[in-house]
Amino acid sequence: MRLLFLALLLITTTAHSLDSSGTHQLREQALAAQSQDGLLRAIQNHQSNVQVSGSGRVIKILPDDNSGSRHQKFILRIATGNTILIAHNIDLAPRISSLREGDSVSFHGEFEWNPKGGVVHWTHHDPQGRHESGWLKHNGQLYQ
Repeated sequence: MRLLFLALLLITTTAHSLDSSGTHQLREQALAAQSQDGLLRAIQNHQSNVQVSGSGRVIKILPDDNSGSRHQKFILRIATGNTILIAHNIDLAPRISSLREGDSVSFHGEFEWNPKGGVVHWTHHDPQGRHESGWLKHNGQLYQ
């Protein structure tokens, strides 16, 4: 919540001196802070089945999970220091083939809490249209 307040304060105090692209960028930063705050609440409250958005740095790339639907897996450290596992279904969405440790990745998907921090999955479209679509963003490219 504090991140959201600071982002909104920053928008309010500086928007008058920015051009339209600068104002748009600050709005995006405020929305990102609000989304990251929702992820932090889900982690702290041990929630599952929650749609979240956020971003982090890749600290570990894991082997693909090839049992059942195939998933590209990697661990992100978010700004709060928490770590989360990303399980990206590569049968329904493109693999991030250029992914490296240290890279920044933004995400939107379903969070499932676990004692290690949690997992974000459903980072892809739902071909049947019954579940909110998710995505990953890496180096400006959207994967869904």
